[in-house]
Amino acid sequence: MAIAELSGWRNWQSWRPFEHFKGDLTGGLTAAVVALPLALAFAVASGVEPKAGLYTAIVAGTLASLFGGSSVQITGPTGAMAVVLVGIVAKYGIEKVWIAGVMAGIIQIALGVAKMGQLVKFIPYPVTAGFTNGIAVIIFCGQLNNFLGLKLGRSEHFLPALWDTLTHIGALNWEAIAIASVVIGTKILLPKITTAIPGSLVGLILATAIASYFQLDLPTIGEIPRALPLPHGIPHWNDPRLLRELINPALALAALGSIESLLSAVVADGMTVSEKHDSNQELIGQGIANLVVPFFGGIPATGAIARTAVNVRSGGKTKLSGIIHGVALAVIIMSLAPLAAKIPLAALAGILMVVSLRMIEWEAIGLLMRSTYADLSVMLLTWGVTICFDLVLAVEIGLIAAGALFIKRMSDLNLARIPDIEAFPAGVPLELGKEIAVYRVDGPVFFGAAERFATFLRDEPEVKHLILRMRFVPIMDTTGLVALEDIYRDLKRHSCHLILTGLQPEVEQLLDRTGLLDEIGRENCYLTTDLAVAALLPS
Repeated sequence: MAIAELSGWRNWQSWRPFEHFKGDLTGGLTAAVVALPLALAFAVASGVEPKAGLYTAIVAGTLASLFGGSSVQITGPTGAMAVVLVGIVAKYGIEKVWIAGVMAGIIQIALGVAKMGQLVKFIPYPVTAGFTNGIAVIIFCGQLNNFLGLKLGRSEHFLPALWDTLTHIGALNWEAIAIASVVIGTKILLPKITTAIPGSLVGLILATAIASYFQLDLPTIGEIPRALPLPHGIPHWNDPRLLRELINPALALAALGSIESLLSAVVADGMTVSEKHDSNQELIGQGIANLVVPFFGGIPATGAIARTAVNVRSGGKTKLSGIIHGVALAVIIMSLAPLAAKIPLAALAGILMVVSLRMIEWEAIGLLMRSTYADLSVMLLTWGVTICFDLVLAVEIGLIAAGALFIKRMSDLNLARIPDIEAFPAGVPLELGKEIAVYRVDGPVFFGAAERFATFLRDEPEVKHLILRMRFVPIMDTTGLVALEDIYRDLKRHSCHLILTGLQPEVEQLLDRTGLLDEIGRENCYLTTDLAVAALLPS
């Protein structure tokens, strides 16, 4: 079975590549246009040559699409991975990063074969929000050097690098600031006029043209070969001492890459009505991509939420869209590499600054501030560790915290369907059980409940009304709130009606404060299950 999964056989069986060719072509080409400036920018943010970002987007993007478990996922360099990589590159150098990438790929494949892909569903919402917001701050501040035109060396840690930048701010270059501002302005304003062309690409072209025309003395990304590199060996990859030295960075790369890729796949599932992703196969596909890409001079990659969303919105429906994305980038390299060499680093800084500001989950911060102080504290702790310490440590602490919270919530929740003969009042026909299902929820609600109801919908598609009896749910945190929202929206997509009964005052107040009560509908909340069933009876 493991061999079949490793080859992606089950995904290949159901893959009909030319059934949606037009949509896949449009989605893949559009994703490639969006990915081009981001691949360059995230490579620079990772502390490696820009061409490594392009090689990563081509090789990893194609392999992950072929062997992964998501039909529409686009893989490449990302901001989260860049934050991890910049410290590893500064400490170990690019050759050791390749080795760590290979190790991370092997770990991801092992996780997929061991069917560990489902575990990402149990990572608490505040932890992922804290990671994302911390990464956004690091990316933004990490680009201040290029934005200000300062020629400073890279530091392994964030805070010393930021201090170094602030102490040299007197040597800023106004030409660099002007070029970066052109890109920032274009990226923000162009979408208000048209969304047909990515603002980052237009801003990059405009800034490069201005810098070339006025012959501004600014650092550029440098020469990019007009051909893809042939596979090459990795020095010292079989040195046991080196492997022991790199195990922690490899674990961090594998953990972050797995979490971000699976979260991106979940987001893609919410945007499509097609078959949902296979999380274990997705880990295998991402692992194969990260195992191979270092031999082509690339860096570790993950599923990219923004590029995946662009692919879906542009019509991509199958794996062919991701393959077209990789082929299109290869064609662009072979034809436009000399022009890309003139791109100022300040222009890439402008792109990354806007991307980092959009990465901050403002809605998540507001939601956590309105919900429980415990969840807000978890997010702030994760955020603080990400910013103030090594992100490798932040990943480890976050996973430990996530595991502890998951075990606690798993031990407290009791979720079971109530037999119709007990759930329905006297005189109600039991045949209604085909259309009405009553579930009892005891204890705090957690994120894993959403996955249980997704399984329920597949097993009992004929059910039209789902009643959740929540009399014995004393509290609900933000993770449970998000789970309940996911359940409601999933049911709505399947034309299934959600009804809540017996809400405790604290839970009802939380749903009211966050607006979910109005979204579900106050008329769909009853004091008792008997009243809810009676309301559903034919008049």
